[in-house]
Amino acid sequence: MSEPGRGSRVFWGAALSIVTLDVVTKYFAERYLIPHMPKPVIGDVVRWTLAYNPGAAFSMSLGSASRWIFGLFAALALVVLWRISRGCRPEEKLKVLALGLAWGGAAGNLIDRIRSSAGVVDFIDIGFHSVRYWTFNVADSGVSVGAVLLGIILLREDHQQKPASGD
Repeated sequence: MSEPGRGSRVFWGAALSIVTLDVVTKYFAERYLIPHMPKPVIGDVVRWTLAYNPGAAFSMSLGSASRWIFGLFAALALVVLWRISRGCRPEEKLKVLALGLAWGGAAGNLIDRIRSSAGVVDFIDIGFHSVRYWTFNVADSGVSVGAVLLGIILLREDHQQKPASGD
């Protein structure tokens, strides 16, 4: 287990940066955008479109219990991500960064679930004409970038361990 210090600063720096940016951008989205009324940012490719997601990623839903069940999963994820980061070695800064980004994203969306029954605030709308990606937010980006980065790191670790084990 690593000593608290540099790894902890990387983890909490990434996590708190994502949470802060997420909370601030959602505040402005709710204050200045009208729900489901796209506001072009870069032509039709990037738009701000305020939407509320009472479910989880990709609009998954568990009905009226979604808010609390997905909130519980997020809270558990926060504990797991933090504990994994505590077990990282000092040289694993990139892994700690990935865990911090994912933690910040999970926390940002958990704040929304606690704050309002309307759901998680989404507002980043990317696509072209009628072909659109799911509307998302900064927290979703933190989770996604953290997960992809962590996946790449774990794959590289797996490749590095295989020759040593003779497989």
